[in-house]
Amino acid sequence: MPMNPDQWIDVVEDRFKYRLDHFVIPEHYSEDVESILIPHGLIMDRIAKLAQLIASEYDERVVVCCVLKGGHQFFSDLIRYMKKALNKQGKTVPMTLDFIRVKSYENDRSTGTVHISMSDKELRDLKGKNLLLVEDIIDTGNTMKRLLETLAQYELKSIKVASLLLKKTPLSCGYVPDYVGFAVPDLFVVGYCLDYNDIFRDLDHICAISDTGKTKYAM
Repeated sequence: MPMNPDQWIDVVEDRFKYRLDHFVIPEHYSEDVESILIPHGLIMDRIAKLAQLIASEYDERVVVCCVLKGGHQFFSDLIRYMKKALNKQGKTVPMTLDFIRVKSYENDRSTGTVHISMSDKELRDLKGKNLLLVEDIIDTGNTMKRLLETLAQYELKSIKVASLLLKKTPLSCGYVPDYVGFAVPDLFVVGYCLDYNDIFRDLDHICAISDTGKTKYAM
């Protein structure tokens, strides 16, 4: 999917790794993360900009749907900024909020199977509506492609995807969301509600997990 020329992605290069002692992180994670890739303040600034961009492209109500669990912090902050943003007509955008759970990972590997929490009735209720899916990270892209294929059966007016992160991995299927916060290296990242087996959601910064962390919290 080609990127909008006005929507350039902020790229986090492999060399851009902040030392842990330069920022405040919970002491109980001191050995479990290797480095900080994106500090919390930078995340907030980028989300504010994304909210302005997204709002500018809607002139009617949009269903903003959080992909749980990892997307909920990004979703919450994005909604907060979108409430204040104006579209091209100088008006705020009316929003309806919804949630969906999509699971495809165990430990740090994709299982290749996607489980969707919405019922058929809930999906049919989306007919004729504008849907914005809010995701934490696009890894290989396979999970999101399968989700979009499922949603395409329900005759929505439009479907767009906003992802905070896009991983630069050779395993990518080539899918690129409509809105992206940052492109990150091919590392397993945690924090800002991105998890490893439900751990690290309470970490404000986006970090690279260490081998110690992977071993300690493996299922």
